Amino acid sequence: MIDFQGYGWRLLDGALLTAELAALSLVLALVLGLVVASIKLSRSYALRGLALVYTTVIRGVPDLVMMMLLFYGGQIGVNMVVDQINAWAGTEIFIYVNAFAAGVITLGVIYGAYMSETFRGAFLAVDAGQMEAARAYGMSGWLAFRRVRFPLMMRHALPGINNNWMVLLKSTALVSIIGLSDMVRIADQATKATHEPFLFMVPVGLGYLAITGVSELAVGWLRRRYDTGFEGAA
Repeated sequence: MIDFQGYGWRLLDGALLTAELAALSLVLALVLGLVVASIKLSRSYALRGLALVYTTVIRGVPDLVMMMLLFYGGQIGVNMVVDQINAWAGTEIFIYVNAFAAGVITLGVIYGAYMSETFRGAFLAVDAGQMEAARAYGMSGWLAFRRVRFPLMMRHALPGINNNWMVLLKSTALVSIIGLSDMVRIADQATKATHEPFLFMVPVGLGYLAITGVSELAVGWLRRRYDTGFEGAA
């Protein structure tokens, strides 16, 4: 392995942390996206209103600003609540928000809003007759969703999910501002110490490209799986 003037192993650790951060953030974003999309398609005006406020605020505020608000403001807000509990219970509790957890939650919350619109459009693209047929066969609501609606929805959602994932992956670089030692932060520190930006930033760029390449292969496999049984499937 190239030593990179002593920063080689730190860069590798930063790359692994970046991959973990991106993967966990994606899982949270997918879960939030499904939940919010389902709420937007529900009959409750109150829930639909809350979901609309969430997606509007998240998509309207820059990711960098949102990350700083959720990390610093969130920590202050949590400890304000804890201070009230301490005053009532006579305890001395202080909660420190871990930078990695904060990064996962922030990216998950941000991209959950984008995923929700992807899922909502995909749900609407599913022919209502498919669900009627499933119910006619005696399937329960959950079984019809799992066996019919979800697979059909995923055929329409995968391109949007892939696009959101690519943007989320690049946005992991923002976690360096909250002190998380991802590969961008380590490369920046190494560049400042050695004054050799190309030596460190080029490998970082290649690292992101490598993750992107693996992601494209995974998405291609999913497309073939969900296209099974449809004419003209890729």
